[in-house]
Amino acid sequence: MDETSDGVTEIHRDINNLIADLEIPLIDWDDKWLDVYLDISVKLLDISVAFTSEITRLNQSHLLLQCVLHRLESHSPEQFMQACSLLDSWRQHIGTKNPRLETCHPILHNLVESLNLPKVRNSAKGKVLVRAMYGAKVAIVYICSVFAAALSGSAPNLLDLSVLNTLPWASVFFDVQTTVNSDARKMFSCGKFTGLRELDAVDACVKTLYPLLQHRFGSNEGEWFRNSVSDLRTAEELLQGLDNLSKAVDGYFKIVWTGGYALLCNLRTSVGVPNSMLGRKVEEQAVR
Repeated sequence: MDETSDGVTEIHRDINNLIADLEIPLIDWDDKWLDVYLDISVKLLDISVAFTSEITRLNQSHLLLQCVLHRLESHSPEQFMQACSLLDSWRQHIGTKNPRLETCHPILHNLVESLNLPKVRNSAKGKVLVRAMYGAKVAIVYICSVFAAALSGSAPNLLDLSVLNTLPWASVFFDVQTTVNSDARKMFSCGKFTGLRELDAVDACVKTLYPLLQHRFGSNEGEWFRNSVSDLRTAEELLQGLDNLSKAVDGYFKIVWTGGYALLCNLRTSVGVPNSMLGRKVEEQAVR
């Protein structure tokens, strides 16, 4: 998933570079162009914060698993009971919904409702910019919906976007969206705990190990128990994946923030830009 997040960062960086390359004077920027760029930037910052919150929560759950493994090393019945209690805490922690992550659904649907291609007149560069921002918005919103579905384990977070058939990339996008959504929904229908493969593996291990500890089976109860403990150590793969994902999301947050902030600063310092250019909506976005 971190590679996908890197791809989203590249899309946003490419838009920032395109804005610079086109050299469209800010005085010529249409309000609609600003709305498209700033609106998606602010909302995606909110989504990035939600993703970071969930990654932090999952990292906290990993600490519980580390405590479990430490207790199991003692081979003491008392320590085994504590390990059982910690596994129960892990199950409760991981099964709790993250309120911040829940905010992604309405934000994404709000972005979908505003998914349109503004008409541009008498500006060839403006047409290039608006079409590029439209394509970037489609790609980023969809990818974020996949992230939201994977992290929340909720298929409803997956979006089925409709785009203009006349666009040269429309058929490719539809093919990718159909394949990914079909596979994801099939996976969730099979009772998968989440869209994260490593977390699913840990959850399956906990489901095996917890009843053994609950019934006070010790390490001398057979190879099955020892294998379950060994499998739990694969949680390190989840930790590494979360670390990579956290860095990718952080990098994306920075590129979105710096791009939007730079644009607002340029708007405020440009000579001759009318006050109406900023508008109340842009002011509100700047405050957020």
